[in-house]
Amino acid sequence: MNIGGRRGAVRWTAAAAVIGALVGVTGCQQTPTRAEAKAGRTITAESTAESTAESTEQITGMAGAARGQGGACVFVKPDGAQKFGHVGWGFRITGTDRWVYGAIENPSGKLYTPPGGDIGAWQAEGTYARMLSEMSRDAHYPGRSEHPYSRYRCTSSSTSDVPAARAMIRTVAERGFLVGVDPRTGKLTSRDCLDATSDVLKAYRTRRLVPAPKLAVPNVWVESLVGWSDKSLTPR
Repeated sequence: MNIGGRRGAVRWTAAAAVIGALVGVTGCQQTPTRAEAKAGRTITAESTAESTAESTEQITGMAGAARGQGGACVFVKPDGAQKFGHVGWGFRITGTDRWVYGAIENPSGKLYTPPGGDIGAWQAEGTYARMLSEMSRDAHYPGRSEHPYSRYRCTSSSTSDVPAARAMIRTVAERGFLVGVDPRTGKLTSRDCLDATSDVLKAYRTRRLVPAPKLAVPNVWVESLVGWSDKSLTPR
């Protein structure tokens, strides 16, 4: 890789180490006490215990029952990754009360996992109420997380592309994890939880989605979602 000779390599490595140390903790490490990752886990069964009140809960600023309407959510663990934050996604199957949701959890905390490796990728499908319940309890986290999702931001979307978003979920689950120098290209970049969330919701064609720069801090990016609802999420 071309990084400007030996001196350039030293400077680049030092810079990468500093940025990697900072951004690495934003790279979705959740400090689990048990971490046996189960990549690509999909659960679609409905819970018979869902309450009527939960089922009728609406997203602020979103016509949730409108036929043909899409919607998207970002779930946040503000205290995750040394308080730099961790995020996951959710999107509505257009015109229904079904949602697809998931995340890249990176339970190992490694800054690099090659494509095809285990990065704690998961996805599930259910009603809006079920999505909130499972995200609030870390129901699909591969282990026991010390920092559950405790905030979520949602928006309606007049545009949506469910097949493209599903395809992107498969892509982010298979492309590995990276915060730092890409060993294949020599470039400083990322493929972390924020990149996965942003890429999935971009593929969905979510309106008012703010692009997430590489190596961005999740808690900072979440604040840029202008026009999205903002609610606390408690275990339910």
